[in-house]
Amino acid sequence: MEKRVSLIFLFSFFLFSLFCQTPSIVEHIRIPLWAELDAYPELLQDSNVDAEKYPIERIKEVAPFLISGMVYGWDFVYTPSDKARGVEEYFELTEKKLYDVELMGISYSSPWVQDNKLNCWCEYTRTESQIQNYNLWASIQNPTIQGIGIGKISDGFDGITAAAKDAVKKAVREYYRNVTKNKPKEITGSVLVRNQPLLGIDAGKYRIKLDFFLECGRIKYYTMF
Repeated sequence: MEKRVSLIFLFSFFLFSLFCQTPSIVEHIRIPLWAELDAYPELLQDSNVDAEKYPIERIKEVAPFLISGMVYGWDFVYTPSDKARGVEEYFELTEKKLYDVELMGISYSSPWVQDNKLNCWCEYTRTESQIQNYNLWASIQNPTIQGIGIGKISDGFDGITAAAKDAVKKAVREYYRNVTKNKPKEITGSVLVRNQPLLGIDAGKYRIKLDFFLECGRIKYYTMF
């Protein structure tokens, strides 16, 4: 029977403006993560399983995805729904995956148990070129957008990834609704996560809030109805 691990990533979220960003966000990413021990009691009864290392190993499945969004950003393709044309909404997010040496640079440290929760820190220090990349995103005239996404808890870590993708889609959709008069056929672009995410559980679903820099790509319009 598949063991389901209900993990909640508690990310501190700072509502600072760009110029109030602290060096810890731009230069050093440090994210607190925690998991409820009651979510997998079967593991605690197995003497061959390290109850502290197991959730950390599972965390490693999603942490690189979130960090890549903060370091390199994600590309997207979005097609708004159009009932008149019989077009369904379509959204695709492409991760710019970290290289192996960068994955090795992610540390999961200082585990401790408190209030029946296993806690740890996820940390990554940007290279000089990655800091320059962030500053480039921040210095040019890229609009800032934000979105709140949801995902199924029953999907485990895939639910967290789905929630992040949903947040990007909603942020992109809301932005272009305000800047385009005619409904476009397709929109492409990129986003960079500019603040630490805020992720929790609401009404039995993962709920994540993300702030982005938006790099506008190409907008394709319908040539005829």
